[in-house]
Amino acid sequence: MNTALISVSDKTGVVEFAKELKSLGWNIISSGGTAKILKDNSIECKEISEVTGFPEILDGRVKTLNAKIHGAILAIRSKEEHIKQLQKYEIGTIDMVVVNLYPFEETINKIPKPEDKKIAQDVIENIDIGGVALLRAAAKNYKDVTVICDPINYSVVVDNLRNKSIDEELKLTLAAKAFRHTAYYDSLISTYLTYEKFPTQAAVPLKKLSGLIYGENPHQEAALYSNGIEKNKSAVILAKQLHGKEVSYNNYLDLEFAWRLVHEFDSPACTIIKHNNPCGCAEGRDIKDAYLKALSCDPVSAFGGIIAFNNPVKEDTAEEISKLFVECVIAPQYSKEALDILTRKKNIRLLIHEAPYKEDKNIVEYRIMSYGMLAQDRDSLLLSEIKPMTERKPSKEESDALDFAWKIAKHVKSNAIVLARGRQTVGIGAGQMSRIDSLRVAVEKMKHVKHMLDKKKFPLVLASDAFFPFPDVVEESSKFGVTAIIQPGGSIKDEDSIKAAEERNIAMISTGMRHFKH
Repeated sequence: MNTALISVSDKTGVVEFAKELKSLGWNIISSGGTAKILKDNSIECKEISEVTGFPEILDGRVKTLNAKIHGAILAIRSKEEHIKQLQKYEIGTIDMVVVNLYPFEETINKIPKPEDKKIAQDVIENIDIGGVALLRAAAKNYKDVTVICDPINYSVVVDNLRNKSIDEELKLTLAAKAFRHTAYYDSLISTYLTYEKFPTQAAVPLKKLSGLIYGENPHQEAALYSNGIEKNKSAVILAKQLHGKEVSYNNYLDLEFAWRLVHEFDSPACTIIKHNNPCGCAEGRDIKDAYLKALSCDPVSAFGGIIAFNNPVKEDTAEEISKLFVECVIAPQYSKEALDILTRKKNIRLLIHEAPYKEDKNIVEYRIMSYGMLAQDRDSLLLSEIKPMTERKPSKEESDALDFAWKIAKHVKSNAIVLARGRQTVGIGAGQMSRIDSLRVAVEKMKHVKHMLDKKKFPLVLASDAFFPFPDVVEESSKFGVTAIIQPGGSIKDEDSIKAAEERNIAMISTGMRHFKH
């Protein structure tokens, strides 16, 4: 008779599966809580200690770590010497291992990683040792042993057993899944316990949330994964979709960008994103006002864009949004009337996320390269120290606009130039190969803004994500009415730009911090 070892933390479907095995003539070995639930359901099983002749010890820390268990799993059935050794030491064979692991992930979700490095004992006790060893042993010997680590696979195994055998291809598939399972599990543990920012070896625990319709282009397959250890409850991937088509790969990139940017602001704010750059952003008296101001910056580019709000969307705003073709809208709430209006559009994707975005200060972000990965601190800071660079200091109105424009510039692809009046963008130049070209793009956008704020009350200001290597941006911007500039400073030719600003009565301040975004 074949023998299965069943020892599971997640007991979903295990009773039904064990009953199927018994009906097919299998013996069952089990331990602890699994043995109890099987016996409580009148399923005959032998306890591990009966097989090993050794009791569970150390509060259950040691129960399956025994030669009679691992020998029974690892013996190669076609190897005569292995079978002789089993017979010599009176070891049977285990032909199936059904194991899932202590709930480490669930535990750390309840117990965040402590800053003082004092790891809770409950976390330590939920690090599985024996279960991982069983899975790895069975997966290594997959040609002779079927390994199951996920209840979702019970039915396919039973179906194969009813047809008299489990083919090697399925066994290999299950073995690979077991190794992925233990690798993910170990990566959770190692990441949680590691306090080095950039350790010599690193494993990033990733869990698939869903497949995606395609990647950046229709010929590219894609999927969405979550980081199993970094639990930011305000992350876009945790947003709930209320309506519309499936959220695409490009949608997620733009939604992430938009959600982070719009939460730079405390007042009602809106940002409209296209291809990972803002085509407009504004704060307003209310959300409708913010939306109309953001839209006016570049209504042509806003077509097919992503819109993010940091306040609930109401009926009047929804009426305005419905006039434009929009890919996605994300907001903390929608009124019933707003939903009634927006859901009339079949394909618009509506997402809700009630947790305002909060930047993790110590998070490391990764970017894939061919056969490698880059890692860095996330750009979670805004500025180092504001310092005047010119004799003339910005007025209160200019300072307010500069603060707003700098927050936008942080989120614009380099080279970035942002033109703003008050708390409204009026021109954005992004991703150009030279800074002067970015200025020209921003100025060209500004020429088409219809809802411009009062020029006398709201002076035109400029933000640059990096320093000026030449005075050309200062000289050119003055021709279009820029009266104040914010930039990181630090160029060896700062004096040239300062001189150009002084000559044109432009107030210039430095932040001491650049925000390149590649």
